[in-house]
Amino acid sequence: MTNNLDLQNFMDKIKKAEAGNKLDLSSDEDLSIAIMNLISIEEHLFFTASKTGKTKYFDLLNETREMRKELLKLIVKNPEGEIWCTSKHLLAASMRLFEVGTKAQTKGDKKSALSFFEKSYHLYNLFWGINLGLVKNVGAQFIEPKKSKDSPLSYQKSDFLGKVSGIIGKILDCCRE
Repeated sequence: MTNNLDLQNFMDKIKKAEAGNKLDLSSDEDLSIAIMNLISIEEHLFFTASKTGKTKYFDLLNETREMRKELLKLIVKNPEGEIWCTSKHLLAASMRLFEVGTKAQTKGDKKSALSFFEKSYHLYNLFWGINLGLVKNVGAQFIEPKKSKDSPLSYQKSDFLGKVSGIIGKILDCCRE
């Protein structure tokens, strides 16, 4: 009974967050992926400027950074402490782990690829957990995600990131319009 009540309370909080902030989570998911790519563009412009010695790339980096900051403000609404930087780095790390995973997959190392994908997914969900205000509100009781027989990933629901991923995975659905 307690688990059902916890689940209902949690879902009520999600509905309230969506209504109160007028979140279109599918659009925000797309926006977060765009922000990830802007962070990657900043990194590539930095390395291009450094490798070529052409400072014009630093100017482009700055323009890209300003755009990324503007867009990140649409999602990171309460940047207390170091939440702003943490959010940016969670997206950047998630994107990089995803890229490392795709490279491992291309090399035929499926086991490593799945491990990198899992880590990427955990970090991405932690980003959302923090920015939807769920991580600070979630205590010892987590909603346990259902394990799928078909899933090759082995989320450890006992660890914090696994639990956050399970919760956020139920909330975010980029295909919902």
